[in-house]
Amino acid sequence: EAVKGDGVPCEWIIPPEQAPGQALVYLHGGGFVMGMTPLHHQMAAYWARKMGLRILMVDYRLAPDFPFPAALDDCVTAYGWLLKQGFSPRNLAVAGDSAGGNLTITSLMRLRDSGDPLPAAAACLSPVVDLNHPVSREDAAMDPLLPPKAMRFYNRSYVGMSDPKEPLISPVYGNWQGLPPLMVHAGEDEILRGDAIRIGELARAAGVDAQVAIFPRMWHVWQLFLDLPQAVQSLDEIGGFAHIGDRGEHGTGSPR
Repeated sequence: EAVKGDGVPCEWIIPPEQAPGQALVYLHGGGFVMGMTPLHHQMAAYWARKMGLRILMVDYRLAPDFPFPAALDDCVTAYGWLLKQGFSPRNLAVAGDSAGGNLTITSLMRLRDSGDPLPAAAACLSPVVDLNHPVSREDAAMDPLLPPKAMRFYNRSYVGMSDPKEPLISPVYGNWQGLPPLMVHAGEDEILRGDAIRIGELARAAGVDAQVAIFPRMWHVWQLFLDLPQAVQSLDEIGGFAHIGDRGEHGTGSPR
């Protein structure tokens, strides 16, 4: 169901049975330059049925036509729109893959810094969190989906004229204190494996309840391929972690 969240185009993924007042905000990947795909919709539909709640897919503006901070602005606006609709932050979670994982974390940081209420939990699938890092072929390992040349183009497109070390572009340079519980999944054979490990360390050092899992032999955002048992395993684990009915305000509470 198409909807505008304070002017930001979004899509609701609505399962037949849903918990009232609960929702997950999903921020798709695509290197900041590509929009939602049918694979993203299929993955969100699986989660919606599994978790029994609505999922709001945010169709944020894309680089290079709209570099930083356009996508971040749209994601924060869509989240704020949900609050205006009467959703309690204790009944919201945020998740995203790749570039959407970046936007998940940077949205949390901006919301915290502006004094807005944070969601109960967050999850990142293969997030990119350091756009200042020089990407080489050696970093790619065996990843078939994210070659270094493409990643350099994506990073340049989003950063534009800004400083790649700006914390809301590269959250590894930011303040991780006060963020809600976080789950991060990445593949053993992907270019962003090190990013996932690094942000887990940063988050835990700041007192955040952060769980990181590296899946053997998996590549960048393998969760989009639902025929893989490892995709279902990852999505089920994240769905259980992000289940929001029994969490408190501002990300307090324990994961299931």
